[in-house]
Amino acid sequence: MARTKMIRRWRRNMEVRDDNAYVERLATLSEGSVNRNFSPYQDIEWDDPAFDVIPNDPRWVLTNSDPVGRHPWYQAQPLEKQIAIGMWRQANVAKVGLHFESILIRGLLGYAFWVPNGSPEYRYCLHESVEECNHTLMFQEMVNQIGMDVPGMPRLLKWISPIIPLFAVPTPLLFFFGVLAGEEPIDHVQKAILREGADLHPIMERVMAIHVAEEARHISFAHEYLRKRVPTLRRRPRFLLSLAVPVTMRVLCSAIVKPPRSFWREFDIPKQVKKEIFFKSPEARQMLSDVFGDVRMLCHDTGLMNPLARLIWKICRISGDASRYRSEPNRTHLPIAARPLAAAPQPESIPA
Repeated sequence: MARTKMIRRWRRNMEVRDDNAYVERLATLSEGSVNRNFSPYQDIEWDDPAFDVIPNDPRWVLTNSDPVGRHPWYQAQPLEKQIAIGMWRQANVAKVGLHFESILIRGLLGYAFWVPNGSPEYRYCLHESVEECNHTLMFQEMVNQIGMDVPGMPRLLKWISPIIPLFAVPTPLLFFFGVLAGEEPIDHVQKAILREGADLHPIMERVMAIHVAEEARHISFAHEYLRKRVPTLRRRPRFLLSLAVPVTMRVLCSAIVKPPRSFWREFDIPKQVKKEIFFKSPEARQMLSDVFGDVRMLCHDTGLMNPLARLIWKICRISGDASRYRSEPNRTHLPIAARPLAAAPQPESIPA
């Protein structure tokens, strides 16, 4: 009897056509995928000589917006080493993005498998899956062009990656919070780099611009999905979810943002520097807090920010003010020293 009730609740939860506002938002996102999309081999001129990866190109030096790039140890290194670290770092970020989006695609397809006929969620999930497939092609091509044999995600996360998409069907709310835990950090850092207006290599700049443009729709869908369903949860599941969200954010953010062990060995980076970058210094802690401003707003709006949940957010060191609206620019960053290779910040240059 209990199992039958659970299945009925699950089926009712999958039906969304009675919510006109939600259906209209999904239609807008789907139309955006049709009218404004990118192809990794049509919209990026990989064979253009301007996109060639050449030795000692200073455009690969990490900018102030990158956690590694802003650290004094990195800035004190010879230019050749800064370039090598920058190329390795950007290649590995692309490889991590590829691995994460592979997991996301499998989860989206698994979820879409069970949605009822006529559901607008089916169409959008497939649109997003197609775009994420293009992102994986784009990221792998970027890795190939740079020529660094980078590992991507930590080994443990790779081993459990076949299991993670299975949660998309029985526990879709936790899965979509996991989606935000992976998408928000990369999106936050890439937006900050593009806003900085530094002279970037064309491959890096074009890949980031495309990814940020399409990722805005993907993050919007996750927010809309959770806003619709979290408030309808019964009290106990909602309470348990409120405790799981900050832990999920912290664990996946660290796994995605922090380079693997081979990075620190490759460039002989001191352990103290590693600790300061991730996440002991005031600048690093501020960045970690800034990344999840939108998620904290979502938790406030959906009733997931109870006293115990707030405590866990603090324990995970990702607490802070909630955003007033999605993608609100942070105007209170700690001051960062000027870099000779970085241009002055130009907010107006943010890509649409």
